[in-house]
Amino acid sequence: MRRVWQLQEAKNKFSEVVDEAIEHGPQVITKRGVEVVIVLSYAEYRRLLAGQKKLSALFRESPLVGIELDLNRDRSDPRPDIDL
Repeated sequence: MRRVWQLQEAKNKFSEVVDEAIEHGPQVITKRGVEVVIVLSYAEYRRLLAGQKKLSALFRESPLVGIELDLNRDRSDPRPDIDL
């Protein structure tokens, strides 16, 4: 079960926060009511890293591969100044 901890409580119960992350998944830590940090197990971290692809692989697998793009820049004059 994901739990939200206030920073001071997480500091006081750090071992419990770590145990909860290992057993129940990522734990959210807040500072002044704002979610600022996630504590997660090393196994969960490795799982997340394993699912990442390199940016070059993403481009190679894109459904837009092979589509011709017009990369010519519009050289016309900019709009006239606007008087405010």
